[in-house]
Amino acid sequence: MAMNLRLTDSESEALRAKAEQEGRSMQEVARTAIAQYVSERPQRLLHAIHRVRTEDAELLERLSK
Repeated sequence: MAMNLRLTDSESEALRAKAEQEGRSMQEVARTAIAQYVSERPQRLLHAIHRVRTEDAELLERLSK
């Protein structure tokens, strides 16, 4: 599937610099970043839920009553 991605000038420059640094295309760097984000999202979500449960346990307990 083809897709257009609109980046700000600073985002585009950062992507260009990263691609040049790694000797890869901007498309390859962007696709790798997207794949990494998508595959790690469930783990980040579980970590965030655990953190809220731990840090806000007292508040959550009071709200449940």
